[in-house]
Amino acid sequence: MNTDTLVEEKRAGLLENVHIGMISGVNDKLETTYHVGDQEHYTFYRSAAKPIQAIPVFLSNVVTKYGLTREEASLFTASHRGETYHIAALESMVKKLPVNEDELFCPCSYPLNVKPREEMVRKNKEKRRIYHNCSGKHMGFITVCRELGYPVEGYWEVDHPLQQQLLNILATFSEVPISDIKIGKDGCGVPVFAVPLKNMAMTYLKLACPDLIKDPLLQKAVTQMTSIMNEHPIMIASEQFICSVLLQDQNIVAKGGAQGVYCFGLKNERLGFALKVLNGSEDVWPTIVAAILEQIGYKNKETITSLRDLKPSIIKNDAGAEVGTVNERFLLIGTHEEPVKNQEI
Repeated sequence: MNTDTLVEEKRAGLLENVHIGMISGVNDKLETTYHVGDQEHYTFYRSAAKPIQAIPVFLSNVVTKYGLTREEASLFTASHRGETYHIAALESMVKKLPVNEDELFCPCSYPLNVKPREEMVRKNKEKRRIYHNCSGKHMGFITVCRELGYPVEGYWEVDHPLQQQLLNILATFSEVPISDIKIGKDGCGVPVFAVPLKNMAMTYLKLACPDLIKDPLLQKAVTQMTSIMNEHPIMIASEQFICSVLLQDQNIVAKGGAQGVYCFGLKNERLGFALKVLNGSEDVWPTIVAAILEQIGYKNKETITSLRDLKPSIIKNDAGAEVGTVNERFLLIGTHEEPVKNQEI
């Protein structure tokens, strides 16, 4: 497995942490145009699969039929953090959709964000299934099952017709035959799929550039879904998280997953990227994505600045004193196996 150092963290000039991994960037001819490390490394999507897993919802008439707002519909694609606006939308969805909260296969939990979690614990509130960060996805699964006449029982099993439909959609987007897609079990209990990193990048290329999708119904569903994600970015994670920062840029479709997986597509540039940090860190995503955008000469500098603000290059201690640095240590390799040279950085 060919990897490279992506980010180094130093304290008092001494190396403290190293984050290694790989990056893949593909163009609209499905060619690898940028890379670091092994493009063939099989990688589980984890929650970066959520936009793919939401496609059956947007292929149906669910949003209109049940009177969902576009803000509510965004939660089908989200890893929400349990803020008050997330919970309000989820509770509204439970009332509108043909779903009982007890039917969700995701376990009862508290919100991911510290403030709402501590608030619930302080008030002795019980854990709920809708507080789980995957609850919107599971609501979509159950609703689609009822719309299509699939059994709700066992919707989380890989041989269930819904999961088989998702497997076929993923094969279409990733350009990987079903027989070559690896299958595991995700944190919330549903199947999770793995493909080579370059094919994961192809998935996000097609999400950003749906004209590359041959099926007109799939194309329409993706266009609707990604426009909703861009309209309601804080619903996909919450404030001050990389997904929400990137989705504020109308040119970007983005979603991260557990264990260091991050994917994004650029609409105007017609590029898809996927990266994997092999120690599973999510903390360094902003540094890596900002460096990718800088190295390809991305025009929206505000997006890059926002990413740098999420993960400053200066490490400060609890008292606010500067104690170390965080810096990317990779150069994207271009089509001709040479480092990308951007004159602006």
